[in-house]
Amino acid sequence: MTDHATRYATLLGQTAAIGWEELQPHFARGVLLEVAPELDLIEAAIAVTQDDAARVGQWLQQGQLAKVDEARARRRLEAPEVALWAVVVAPWVLMQERPAER
Repeated sequence: MTDHATRYATLLGQTAAIGWEELQPHFARGVLLEVAPELDLIEAAIAVTQDDAARVGQWLQQGQLAKVDEARARRRLEAPEVALWAVVVAPWVLMQERPAER
C-alpha cells in the first residue's frame, strides 16, 4: 500500500456521520471547514494535512472549500435533517453533506 493509500484509508476510518449540533463547538472555535459535495472529503483532508497550498488555494478560490461562517452556520441550523459527515485533521474539522441514501 502506498503512503497516500495508507493515509487515505486511515482518514476514511476516522470519518463519521455527525449532526450539526456536534459540529457547533468547532464552528465556535473557528476551525470548521465545509467541503463541497463534488470534492472527495478525504482527499481534501489529505491536502490540508500536507499543506498543499496549490490545491487548497484553488478550492478556496472556487468556493469548494470554505471556512464555515455565520451564514453557512445559519443554513445548517435551518436544515438539521441534512446528513453530514466529518473528519478531524487537527486543528481543522472538515465536514461535507452526505449524499442522500437511496
